[in-house]
Amino acid sequence: MDLTFTPQEEKFRSELRGWLDANIPAAWRDPSFWRSVSDDEGFELRRDWERRKHDAGFAGIAWPTEYGGRGGTPGMKAIYDEEMALAHAPQSANALGLTFLAPTVMAIGTDQQKRDIIGPMLRNEVIWCQGFSEPGAGSDLAALRTSGVLDGDEYVVNGQKIWTTNAMHGDKLFTLVRTEPGPGPGRQAEGGISPVGTNNDQSGALEAGTARRDPEARRSHGMHRGISMLLVDMRQPGVETRPLRQLSGASEFGEVFFTDARVKASECLGGVGNGWKTAMLLLSFERGASGISQYATYRRGYDEIVAAARRLGRDTDPTLRRELASRLVELECLRYHAMHVLTQVEQGRDLGSESSITKLQWSETYQKLFETFDHLLGLDGVVTSPVDGLDLASLQFEAFWTRSVTIWGGSSQVQRNIVAERVLGLPR
Repeated sequence: MDLTFTPQEEKFRSELRGWLDANIPAAWRDPSFWRSVSDDEGFELRRDWERRKHDAGFAGIAWPTEYGGRGGTPGMKAIYDEEMALAHAPQSANALGLTFLAPTVMAIGTDQQKRDIIGPMLRNEVIWCQGFSEPGAGSDLAALRTSGVLDGDEYVVNGQKIWTTNAMHGDKLFTLVRTEPGPGPGRQAEGGISPVGTNNDQSGALEAGTARRDPEARRSHGMHRGISMLLVDMRQPGVETRPLRQLSGASEFGEVFFTDARVKASECLGGVGNGWKTAMLLLSFERGASGISQYATYRRGYDEIVAAARRLGRDTDPTLRRELASRLVELECLRYHAMHVLTQVEQGRDLGSESSITKLQWSETYQKLFETFDHLLGLDGVVTSPVDGLDLASLQFEAFWTRSVTIWGGSSQVQRNIVAERVLGLPR
């Protein structure tokens, strides 16, 4: 494991840090600012921010220059992630497209798809959503029912997706659709998985399905045949979106309904019937050095929780102090693991199923951190009003959010099955 960055990478850090200091308004660094603006206004601010980052050369850090990227190293991308977190920079308005779709298009897209998708996405001209989960197909994603029927040179799409991030603001959607008959509603192909996770647009169900049996055997049973990844225009009459209100009051997710929506046959990524394989490739790009930005973000949250404990007079409580000490150890373990992953990526190693270890570690570390925050506040943790005159609303909202992190992106149960079977080689 290499804990250092090259001189070139540190020079990039200084350049990026200077630009962030000069371009992030002071008000944005206060979490209460984002609570004071509407969802629509906040989204447009973040969208414009992404455009300015692109214009300054701080977008697509590790993308090839031929696709508009900076052509940087994995270490530079890790530094970018870390510095964005440390600077309290706004969250990306196009994260799913930039993280998942663009690298997939670079790898297997047609020349036309590369021209049409990558540049506009990098400039934030087109916001992409991900449509995988359905009301009856989350962890058992192969049971999806949304259909696409070929009509001339277009597919006619009918069905529903759920837990779609940015559904209310999205321009286009990359989604899994059954373009050929499959196992059918209510039936599960032989050897299929049980719904032990959740419906979510970033579901780890794909890995879970792969973990349950040999890939060739799975294909022979037809469980994943007939699924294609279509690129759908969300701004057409046949697509309706509805917001889903979360515990925190936000509506980050939405439902998407298709009623005779039209998709050109050329807007199929990876080939007709190859949707499962394409989706597996797409999700593989979630990996890499993301744990470094997560560490920076969670460590900042830890420091804020410690500061709150002091101001509330709880910093001498021996039980809370032991708990906070445990959380700090877990955070530092996350940091070292993130650096280990970065080292492997720089050496060109394909982490494969080992990435499930990363998902388990960061999600459970994050959730435990805010369980400690809940212990600090007691019943005051379930409201978002000041506690003894102290405004902790941002931490309280974050505590609500952390309840979900061991579910989306592949539930902890699913990830443990993957690690046990595909990393450790344990019997099913």
